[in-house]
Amino acid sequence: MRAKPTDAEHFLWCELRNRLLNGHRFSRQVRIGRYIADFACRSHKLIVEIDGSQHVEDAHDERRTRFLNGQGYSVLRFWNDEVMFERAAVLDTIVAVLEGRIHSPSPGLRLRAADLSPAGRGARRALRSRS
Repeated sequence: MRAKPTDAEHFLWCELRNRLLNGHRFSRQVRIGRYIADFACRSHKLIVEIDGSQHVEDAHDERRTRFLNGQGYSVLRFWNDEVMFERAAVLDTIVAVLEGRIHSPSPGLRLRAADLSPAGRGARRALRSRS
């Protein structure tokens, strides 16, 4: 875990902490398996990642996202510049995903919905509810 967040992470955390975003509770630097998520809203199984240019077409990010999806988390990614210069739009997008108004990718939106296939979280939830 990084002790010092990037400027973009710091500014977004100022908007997400203490249920400031429409009452949704976010945690920062959340361990999920062997990965650390920038921000997570556990009640809605949403991870928000803030990426710099080193993440362009990163194979590690793809594996990480597949793992997180398999754990039942949707992953929403923003670029550092989006957080720094278009913060209102970033916050509006996060709220729209949390409220179910956005549930699949659209042009320019880097959202990967959770894996609800038989191998993913959805099957385990269905099995628990039957018992």
